[in-house]
Amino acid sequence: MTALLPALSGVNLIYGMGMLELGVTFSYAQLLIDNEIAQMVKRVIRGVEINDETLAVDLIKRVGGGSGKHYLLEKHTMDFVKQEQSRASLFDRKMRLIWEADTGGKDAAERASERAREILNEYKPEPLDKEVQQKLRNIIEEVEK
Repeated sequence: MTALLPALSGVNLIYGMGMLELGVTFSYAQLLIDNEIAQMVKRVIRGVEINDETLAVDLIKRVGGGSGKHYLLEKHTMDFVKQEQSRASLFDRKMRLIWEADTGGKDAAERASERAREILNEYKPEPLDKEVQQKLRNIIEEVEK
């Protein structure tokens, strides 16, 4: 809610990602959790596109609306659910028994801590282009004069 309401009013900067204890402490795990929340907020702000394809009028006519009929397993529905629903990787939406079996009962904070350690240990940044390196070198040399 803290990020969503300002975003809905047009703010385009979310402050404090990864911060704990009023900004006294920084947490990489919290940064990853906050990033997922920011992605969800951005998804809400994007809104829902309404057009002939998203309305699926032809599908509605074909399947109908009678008792026992539904659209959940239709390819169109599955394709658009993948596009429209936010896809969190740290927040698990599975039923409890499946979640416990899949993760050993690890919550979002535990998974975020593991992922943060993995990123810190394994991430290899892409090297900057030679041209960019030279520009930075020139700026540093200019400042040092």
